[in-house]
Amino acid sequence: MTDSVLDEDRTSSDFDDDFEPFDIEGAPELLAERYLDRELGWLAFNQRVLELAEDSRVPVLERANFLAIFASNLDEFFMVRVAGLKRRIATGLAVPTNVGRSPVDVLTDISRKAGELQLRHAAAYQELVKPALAQAGIRIVSWAELGAAEVAHLRDYFSSQIFPVLMPLAVDPAHPFPYISGLSLNLSVRVRNSRTGRQEFARVKVPQMLPRFVRVDPAESVENARYVALEELIANHLGDLFPGMEIVEHHVFRVTRNEDVEIEEDETENLIQALEKELLRRRFGPPIRLEITDDMDEVTLGLLSRELDLPDQGIVRLPAPLDLGGLFDLARLDRPELHYPTHVPTTSILLQPPEPNIRPDMFAAIARKDVLLHHPYESFATSVQAFLEQAAADPDVLAIKQTLYRTSGDSPIVTALIDAAESGKQVLALVEIKARFDEAANITWARKLEKAGVHVVYGLVGLKTHCKAALVIRQEKGVLRHYSHIGTGNYNPKTSRIYEDLGLLTADAQVGKDLTRLFNELSGYAIEKKFKRLLVAPLHLRNGLLKLIAAETRNAEADRPCGIRIKVNSIVDEAIIDALYRASNAGVPVDVWVRGICSLRPGIPGLSENIRVRSILGRYLEHSRVFSFLNGGEPQVYIGSADMMHRNLDRRVEALVRLTEPDHLAEIDALFDLAMDESTSSWRLDGDGEWIRSSTDAEGRPLVDIQNLLMQQIGQRTRSGKRR
Repeated sequence: MTDSVLDEDRTSSDFDDDFEPFDIEGAPELLAERYLDRELGWLAFNQRVLELAEDSRVPVLERANFLAIFASNLDEFFMVRVAGLKRRIATGLAVPTNVGRSPVDVLTDISRKAGELQLRHAAAYQELVKPALAQAGIRIVSWAELGAAEVAHLRDYFSSQIFPVLMPLAVDPAHPFPYISGLSLNLSVRVRNSRTGRQEFARVKVPQMLPRFVRVDPAESVENARYVALEELIANHLGDLFPGMEIVEHHVFRVTRNEDVEIEEDETENLIQALEKELLRRRFGPPIRLEITDDMDEVTLGLLSRELDLPDQGIVRLPAPLDLGGLFDLARLDRPELHYPTHVPTTSILLQPPEPNIRPDMFAAIARKDVLLHHPYESFATSVQAFLEQAAADPDVLAIKQTLYRTSGDSPIVTALIDAAESGKQVLALVEIKARFDEAANITWARKLEKAGVHVVYGLVGLKTHCKAALVIRQEKGVLRHYSHIGTGNYNPKTSRIYEDLGLLTADAQVGKDLTRLFNELSGYAIEKKFKRLLVAPLHLRNGLLKLIAAETRNAEADRPCGIRIKVNSIVDEAIIDALYRASNAGVPVDVWVRGICSLRPGIPGLSENIRVRSILGRYLEHSRVFSFLNGGEPQVYIGSADMMHRNLDRRVEALVRLTEPDHLAEIDALFDLAMDESTSSWRLDGDGEWIRSSTDAEGRPLVDIQNLLMQQIGQRTRSGKRR
């Protein structure tokens, strides 16, 4: 393979020389506006989630789930992205923007678009999903719709289950305005003293540990049940909380706070202690957004906005109910016919034992042939998890090295590492305790691992370790052999059932050596540049991809076979985008399959007419990252953990591994063929930044659902016993 961009004799250190930016020829008028705004791009992604909730062809409890996902996504967007923009503007720090506009203008556009989407979200619930739930026998009713018997039952329920945990907080000269915790649902209450006529304000927090939607009558069947919102139940019993007082007004409100975490790692001696202190501070971050019901009076709103110090731009009026993330509870109802059909992942045929009822030997299977896994179509439990559990129990295994970015609270992966350490094996766990919103859980697991004798490290100062890698060292006939896993997703058995990811299990010696060097760099002081089958950020990855893209550009100019296919969660990095523009100008066909943000503008004459961008959303969250280059007919294909964002390429440790098996390369190519096919249901991005959904053909028939098709194809392949 002497003509390949990265052959066996070259290392990723060959990619380290500076890659000079270039001018875009042929479209000078687009130079200043060739990138789409990343924040608006994220909101466009969440709009696609909302469109699934609006789609009547999606099972109704899944539509409720998509409404809840939209709400949860938007909360995090405000807590992190909007909060970060506001903080940097307020402190005079530079605010990175790739669209050449002032940060204040960007923030204004974000507020406008987010407000529009929140109103659309509320309308989707009231006008589409709520009626569809009612047709299916799940009725969310108001207090006025209840009869005397139901009111009496709910009063008993309130008295025994809710009233004891409520904490009404008055606001008067003796009681200052209370702290309003982020994302909590609250009732603002104005009461009048019947003796003095004086009005006072009070706040009642809706307990987050109670069910958001309360069954009106437990005797009703699950197929025909009524529910009332918890805040409405509380609101209709405010007299019990304020006896002797007249209830004048009550309204629901909700505050979103800045919950981004920032640590100056160079200035702290104990990262865990510093992070714990910062997590405590995060609870008391400044307010970013105030959501209020659209019936709130101006007196109450004035008090809230004044006490929370929020300008009008941060206030959103919405129809009740607020916080549709509460629909997660209803979406879990046991109504199989209202959910997506059950899918049971298969076990990769390469990992199945030769005969039934025999425990599979993971090491023997991996030694025979590299195994490309595709989750959740293929089981995580019977592949990656089984690999690590067997390694923990195998007396011939001497060492296990593992990265942990996000994992579940009862993770069998963590249990396997603990078992391995307690049996005397050398175990290294690189725990990324700065994984956003998983910081506290990861600290807990890090300490548990340390107590079991696992060598726990936290990576490199100033970098998050985001790569997904595991390395097992096994002694076989007096020789040490490396067994490796490199994937695109976290070592989390729970999310592996709903996240689409790829992973490679291999006994290839070169991959093992590369991972050994990488783990040494992460746990010690080595500065390693010599990787052969890996591309590693932050040192090599961007330049490596830029050179691979440039090679396709040269191939196009020389009339050699060329083509670029990229699948990522987000693509924002300007250098990568500019390189793709130049490749397009040279005639390289470029396919980009992106789930979330895309700052690239496709289909612009003289700039990107050879670039197509598609997005696919569905029952599974598309999470894998793939980089494929035709390379003159000798394809170079990588999978790994990195998105094309500045944080991934500059501030994280990421790893891509090159696939070498011909059938793996063919499988990746077929995957892209499906995704980009006009008969596949997807969203298409146009040059103006609009995402256009294609879900039916000209006759109104549904287009192919790629996830359903893959479930069928991979299941049939496993049942037929056909090996890749």
